[in-house]
Amino acid sequence: MLIAVDAMGGDYAPDEIVKGAFAFATRKNVQIALVGKPEVLDEVAGRYGPMPHNVTIKPASQVITMGESPTAALHSKRDSSLAVAVQMVRDKQAAAVMSAGNSGAFLALAHLCLRPVQGVLRPAIGVVLPGSQQPWILIDGGANVECKPIHLAQFGVIASIYCEYALGRKQPKVGILSIGEEQGKGSELVLATHELLAEAPVNFIGNVEGDELFSGQVDVVVADGFTGNVALKVAEGMAHFVLGEVRQQIARSLVAKLGALLMRGAFKHLREFFDYSTYGGALLLGVNGICVVGHGRSDARAVTNALQVAYRAVQGRVVEHISTAVAQLQDTATVHQPAGTTNNCMKR
Repeated sequence: MLIAVDAMGGDYAPDEIVKGAFAFATRKNVQIALVGKPEVLDEVAGRYGPMPHNVTIKPASQVITMGESPTAALHSKRDSSLAVAVQMVRDKQAAAVMSAGNSGAFLALAHLCLRPVQGVLRPAIGVVLPGSQQPWILIDGGANVECKPIHLAQFGVIASIYCEYALGRKQPKVGILSIGEEQGKGSELVLATHELLAEAPVNFIGNVEGDELFSGQVDVVVADGFTGNVALKVAEGMAHFVLGEVRQQIARSLVAKLGALLMRGAFKHLREFFDYSTYGGALLLGVNGICVVGHGRSDARAVTNALQVAYRAVQGRVVEHISTAVAQLQDTATVHQPAGTTNNCMKR
């Protein structure tokens, strides 16, 4: 297995990217290709070397910056580290690609170079988040702002496959994010999606409210990209706020400091529970290749865990299983579809 890493993408690239890749390479029997400017990467690798025997450098002369327009970058920077890394997956030189760089450019390149799996209408971002019992998946994390019911129904199917084959969850419970648990509550989009998911080959449990997301009662939560991204950012902001408030309260009292010392194990667990770097990166589901989108602020630990996401997805053959499942859905719909009707489950 070879994983291509956009070594120049991210707020802390290339140092933290290289450190994280080195750490992962020493733990797993995989090949890592650091894609970027060789002179820069050689210098960085020298600071954290010696370079592991299973890490190589793949030359790329350009860099897509974080704030750059994805459209402009795709036309003017065809030899960027991100473009070369994605092309390695397209050309079967790599099994997966990971980048913490410009996510808009990453999604556009993945869509153009790798193409969606046949039958998948819109690839979506599956984000692994913490839960009281075990991690769960939020889809879509922001790739598709405006969606139709069929898109959300497909999100539920492909995320269920990811959850089963990469996270090892048998019959994962799938829910749709809404304003109430009752079937009749929600927007027109939610109501229509509810009907489609109820007929889809997933373990659909119905509506899920926002306060139940971290309860451990559901494995996959489906939402359009706008709602999903808002929920994701609110959760991330709330975690920072709560941890910051706890630190401030502890600093105000000697008794609180002593109590915190006794509870340092619990606080460490809580910090890791909310830390995005614990979960690494999000998987772009529905394209012909494993693409892991890392957080822009990824440090070495986040990079190592993002590579673990890629590793599990490749081992679980997630792309192959999604392709098979979508093809079966289309075949089933064609067989059972009355003459003169259109399939509302898999057509646009």
